[in-house]
Parts: sequence; structure tokens; C-alpha cells
Amino acid sequence: MTTNADGPQTRPRRRTPAGAAVLREDVTEAIRAAVFEELASVGYARMSIEGIARRAGVGKTAVYRRWRSKLHLVLDVVSAIAVQGLPAPETGSLEGDLRVLYEVTSRALRHPVASQVIPDLQAEAARNPDIAEAMQKTLREGQEGVAVKILAAAARRGEISAGATDELALDIISGPLYWRSVVIRSPKLPKGYLGALARATAGALKAL
Repeated sequence: MTTNADGPQTRPRRRTPAGAAVLREDVTEAIRAAVFEELASVGYARMSIEGIARRAGVGKTAVYRRWRSKLHLVLDVVSAIAVQGLPAPETGSLEGDLRVLYEVTSRALRHPVASQVIPDLQAEAARNPDIAEAMQKTLREGQEGVAVKILAAAARRGEISAGATDELALDIISGPLYWRSVVIRSPKLPKGYLGALARATAGALKAL
């Protein structure tokens, strides 16, 4: 407030610059969800900002205010998966932790949307190094962050040697399930497969 000869004056209210408008989080999440649905429906090559905006129930401007292009939008969404990561199991045993990890990972990889989106993005990754880098982060680093914690806990319990946390150990953990679920895309896992995989993986890790 200011004063002058005519009495107190109200201080002019400062206006927020147009470029500083806060982006609504619910709109952002609606757009991200629409990206997955569009990828599953038409694939990356045919996906468009118009289609994403229509599916999200927003205008194209809302999309472009957040991402410069379709590529940047997809990379952001894919990278966000890796940031979220997977919960680190704490069952008290290496085999138990691996079983939980495989159950969670299997559900994620076999989700109807993910099972269509991941192979499509892999095909695009062969032609686009930016997508390849994002896929590397999503499909490998996301799970490896949890796998490293599982290995460290097993080493503290004396189940495996302290040195069994290298690339070979991580490949042993991640490779078989990824191969069956994503590469050959087996329609259904055999009964007891995840439990048997956890036992076999634990045995292999203990032999390192």
C-alpha cells in the first residue's frame, strides 16, 4: 500500500507473466496416458499430435506447451517408466526376492498395452538412436536398479559372493524373462515357470 496527498492508495497487483502459467498436472497425465493408447492402437510411425490430443480430450496447444514434438513426448513418457522403477522386494531370501521381481515384471511386460508398445518402439529404436537410448534406460536400467539391490541384500546375507554384482549377474537376472515375454512373445507362461526361474537364477548367481 502507498500513500499520497489524497490518502492511502492500493498497491497495483503484480500480474503473472504469460509464459509463467502453471501447467495442470491432470492434463499432463491425460496426455501421457493417451500416448500409450495411441502407440498401442496405431504405432509410433502413424501416431500424431492431433490423435494424442483428441484421445486426451485437449487441444494440440496443450500438448505443444509441454513437448516440442512427437519424439520428445514419447521419449519423456518412456523415460518416466524407468524413473518410477519397480519396488525392491524384501522377502529375506534371494530366491524369494527374485520370485517377486519376476512376478511384477511379468505382469508389466504382459500388460496388453505394454506388449504392443514395447515391440513397436524396439523397431523404431533400430532406426532412431534417441528412442534406442530411451528404451535402454526403460527396459534395462529400470529393472537393474532393483536387481542391484536384490544382489546387495543377498551378499549381506551371505547367499552370494560380494563380487556377484557385475554385468553377468544382471544379465542372468533379466535375460530369460525378457526373452520369453518380449522377444518370442510367448502367449502364456507355463505353470510354475516364474518359481522355477527364480530357483534356477538363484542357483546360477550362487555359482558365480
